[in-house]
Amino acid sequence: MRSAIAVSERVRGTTSPNPPVGCVVLDAAGEVAGVGATQPPGGPHAEVVALREAGELGAGGIAVVTLEPCAHTGRT
Repeated sequence: MRSAIAVSERVRGTTSPNPPVGCVVLDAAGEVAGVGATQPPGGPHAEVVALREAGELGAGGIAVVTLEPCAHTGRT
């Protein structure tokens, strides 16, 4: 969680109207497989960035997110 919070702080002030969210994807062994933060408006959310970076290593792993995953459909 500390890593996810740290990555969210790096994008603070650049994501409005979305909150600055951080996500760390751990592989099945608990090792970091992907890290992401919410991109500027219109860009992907933190979960998408981290899952893309993790790729297949994320299968069976865990996502640690500073805010509950967004279930909204629309622009992104």
